[in-house]
Amino acid sequence: MRIELRDELRRPVGIVVVDPTIRPSRARLNGEDREVFFNWDTALDDASCLRRCLSCGCTDLFREKAFPPFMGVLVILNYAGLLLGIFGFAENIIVQFIMIILLLTGLVVLLKSRMRLVCYHCRTAHYDLPLARYHRSWDRAIADRHPGRATPEPESVEEEETDIFEEIAPSLSHEETAV
Repeated sequence: MRIELRDELRRPVGIVVVDPTIRPSRARLNGEDREVFFNWDTALDDASCLRRCLSCGCTDLFREKAFPPFMGVLVILNYAGLLLGIFGFAENIIVQFIMIILLLTGLVVLLKSRMRLVCYHCRTAHYDLPLARYHRSWDRAIADRHPGRATPEPESVEEEETDIFEEIAPSLSHEETAV
């Protein structure tokens, strides 16, 4: 099982590959010295299907297709080929051959892409695991129960300036009374 971990603010943390039959309680992130800890006690059901997020423990998971990164470029090239055909530029046999290759590549990628489970709360993605029947696709009502957390705002400069002035102000008022 491959897990693309995210933190509570939905920021990417790293990728972990674990064996669900071994159920390791901790794992090291790929390429980093950082370790993450998992709670496997209630994460799997009787059929060894994931029912809780291993990152945050949320019970709300949804399934979606995991397309490779080049799929967007492939779709754009297919639409470009469609426009070439509509405007009559696809009379050349080489252009037709390229359009057929692009179309078949898109269909193969669409059929071969696997499903993944994604947590509504932290958006951690779980790949290469059996999916239970009760996992449905994304649902707006469930997503509304898990709004994204706002990123913490850094301390503003104004707050620092007021702190400095509060420290200086008593000394200024004391100097004014002495004069």
